[in-house]
Amino acid sequence: MSDYSVKELIFNHEKAFRSDKAVGVEAVIQYHLTGDEGGDYVIYIKDDACKVEDGTTDNPTMTLTADGRYFGDVLLGKEDGMKGFMQGKLKLAGDLNLAMKLTTFFKMG
Repeated sequence: MSDYSVKELIFNHEKAFRSDKAVGVEAVIQYHLTGDEGGDYVIYIKDDACKVEDGTTDNPTMTLTADGRYFGDVLLGKEDGMKGFMQGKLKLAGDLNLAMKLTTFFKMG
């Protein structure tokens, strides 16, 4: 993969957050990652800020499930998330409109 663990990439969401692209957005996103670099993470977007925590939450706005290493490659731009969704490598539940906008909320590279 890279010099970064998937967990580091997830927690980097806070620094990579582009509040100008998420004005007025209020969302709770659950990442459920499986495999070698699996884990559960909750991303809170509210009041033009982003906060990441380990763990799970009840009633997220959207849930994303994927293999941890694969999702790390999506975050790094090495894999196409839309293609992964179509191939069943990345599963989404909840607000799919939010899922489509999610990539614009973060500047990972």
